[in-house]
Amino acid sequence: MSRKFVTVSSLSALALAASLGAAAAQPLSVVELFTSQGCSSCPPANANLIRVKDQPGVLALSFNVTYWDYLGWKDIFGKQEFTRRQVSYEPALGHDGPFTPQVVVNGHADVVGAAPGEIEKLISVSGRTRGPALSLDGGKISIGAGAAPGGHADVWLVHYAKGVVEVPVSRGENTGRTLPHANVVHALEKLGGWTGAAATYPLPATSGGLSTAVLVQSPGGGPILAAATN
Repeated sequence: MSRKFVTVSSLSALALAASLGAAAAQPLSVVELFTSQGCSSCPPANANLIRVKDQPGVLALSFNVTYWDYLGWKDIFGKQEFTRRQVSYEPALGHDGPFTPQVVVNGHADVVGAAPGEIEKLISVSGRTRGPALSLDGGKISIGAGAAPGGHADVWLVHYAKGVVEVPVSRGENTGRTLPHANVVHALEKLGGWTGAAATYPLPATSGGLSTAVLVQSPGGGPILAAATN
């Protein structure tokens, strides 16, 4: 009886370890483009993000900001929380304030992203996240044990539309243009924290065909430790 229990338990432990190991073996490079339909400099960066969005190991996300809305066109995807996310990055990146376009990779390195090859080069230099195992499966978010710098990290839920959408712009700096966007983020929510111990969260359902990504990130616009998407 006890031998059977030990065998089953061991197999369960091995299966869990293999599952977490598989998640850890395929970390992602998280590429965030902060863009605006009211910014005439942004279309080249949008196009460059489209070129990398399907690269293996890359999670590309478009966050549309709001601070150019006054120029005559209100960005249809823009949200204040996306602007706040960009602003939180700037001090550590050495900038006085936000600008567009801006590409941030893994939360700790940035580039304008409008020139050919800029995003690919930053991905190559930055590598992939090196934090805890992270998986989205069975209706839950599973975070493995690991080191949480400073003893705490934030767990972010991202809902985004996978693929490319074309947006015709009828006013502002891009009047008359149709702008492509890749993997547009529609919602950003902080689910809670991670302190280094293994943890699970319920995985909220999506609607409207949106995809889900989860980021484990040092607070205050710090480095992204782990990322996963479904």
